Amino acid sequence: MTTPMTPAELYRHGLHLLVKKDIPGWVELWHEDGVLEFPFAPEGWPARLEGKAAVGAYMRHYPDHVDLHDFPEVTIHQVIDPETIVVEMRGVGRLVETDTPYDMRYIAVVTVKDELITSYRDYWNPLAASQPGADFVGADR
Repeated sequence: MTTPMTPAELYRHGLHLLVKKDIPGWVELWHEDGVLEFPFAPEGWPARLEGKAAVGAYMRHYPDHVDLHDFPEVTIHQVIDPETIVVEMRGVGRLVETDTPYDMRYIAVVTVKDELITSYRDYWNPLAASQPGADFVGADR
């Protein structure tokens, strides 16, 4: 019998998949009706993606734009709801188009039910989107 993954374990597994550039594997961690939100999205960027298919379409070309190397800082906070975690992290790598360093800090609020992501609120820095070469995700914005 296998022990189910906790939300924190599932999240760390997802980060590993992103570094491996396994976007289809990462999308498989999502519930069919999962919602990905970007509360600080700049004008013209999606603020909410509904459903696994929409998340997959948004992330499909991510490795073509961002070559993630590592998440050297990851702190996961368990909240009162055992299905929800708050994550503070830093992702590093390079922007493919410009070959410039990529260094982004994130805070995410993630809810997992039955080992699938049902809600992911990504609080990233919208000012970074205005940097040259930063048009890296959501080509179908």
